[in-house]
Amino acid sequence: MYVPLPLTDEELSAWLRLSIAPGLRPAALRALLGAFGLPQQLLAQSFAALAAAAGTEAARAVLAPVAPAFAEQLAGLREWCAQPGHALLTLGDPAYPPRLLTMVDPPPLLYIRGRPALLHARGVAIVGSRSATPQGVEDAERFARVLSDAGIAVVSGLALGVDGAAHLGALGGDGGTVAVIGTGADRIYPASHHALAARIAAEGAIVSEWPLGTPARSSNFPQRNRLIAGLVEGVVVVEAAMRSGSLITARLANDMGRDVFALPGSIHAPLSRGCHRLIKQGARLVETPEEVLEEFGIVAPEPRRRDGQRPERRTPDNTDSTPNNVPPAIDGDASLLLDALGYSPASLEILAARTDMAEAQLQATLLRLELAGHVRALPGGRFVRAAHR
Repeated sequence: MYVPLPLTDEELSAWLRLSIAPGLRPAALRALLGAFGLPQQLLAQSFAALAAAAGTEAARAVLAPVAPAFAEQLAGLREWCAQPGHALLTLGDPAYPPRLLTMVDPPPLLYIRGRPALLHARGVAIVGSRSATPQGVEDAERFARVLSDAGIAVVSGLALGVDGAAHLGALGGDGGTVAVIGTGADRIYPASHHALAARIAAEGAIVSEWPLGTPARSSNFPQRNRLIAGLVEGVVVVEAAMRSGSLITARLANDMGRDVFALPGSIHAPLSRGCHRLIKQGARLVETPEEVLEEFGIVAPEPRRRDGQRPERRTPDNTDSTPNNVPPAIDGDASLLLDALGYSPASLEILAARTDMAEAQLQATLLRLELAGHVRALPGGRFVRAAHR
């Protein structure tokens, strides 16, 4: 069902020619295909017929001569498609993701490395800042892990920060992960994510609408974001500044009728402002991945252990009263210090002012909280509450 149909050389040439024709927009190409059928038939039409169906600009783009390097480009695509784990989906293929067909401008070609079936699975996007805080990275990974364990495919953009954490969290789960990239499928950006991309290609899917060899260009990423929004049923924004590509993804998702979720944060944190803006505009405020699953009528599964395995189900004979993932209870100075820490990173100086503790007492109490799993030390001498999983 999800296996792309094989293409003849003539079909592959026609699809490639139309997909890279300068000035031919996806929406216009879709209209032309609807009017004339297959690409080969479209290319055989007169200028007048093409112009009547989609306008003079589209007609000129279709009938323009191919570039001198087209034959070499076609040979490279044919060779790429023959490699194991590579697939090319055309707009006319029955295996084309149906959610993308609800868009006005679905890509004519999808270049896929990995499992094409994941593009048909129930999906949720997790997006956010490339400069995410340690807490944002932890939240993205935790949300992705729970959603993937519940059978939801986690979709993101392979960027640094939140995107990378989301892919890592989803790997190993039942839902898997899909990376939508803004380069050709034969290129990985950023370069530091080569190892992560290799894992995703082996266990999940990497998808691109750009021709092979396309480098990273800033203008590609907003278009990449519309594809992320189109593939999923909902978008979770973890951290985002006021001017952020994640807000573009959320807006596109909302325009397509997808659900939008946002994690709140401190009113003093710049990376919380984008999420707070979304919440003011109607996005659902979520604090746990279970709330996202609840929106889709899914019950969260048993959490994975750190080794990636499911915990053994307890019976009345081996049940204890303290769950393994809950840190020990605290009292006294530790409780006072934890209350003073709040939910944003704070330095020793700030904590000393809030608690009136002596330096030795403060450091000893912080150490005790860190060893108990309540607090994490951050670079720069700051501390933050640990997220309980």
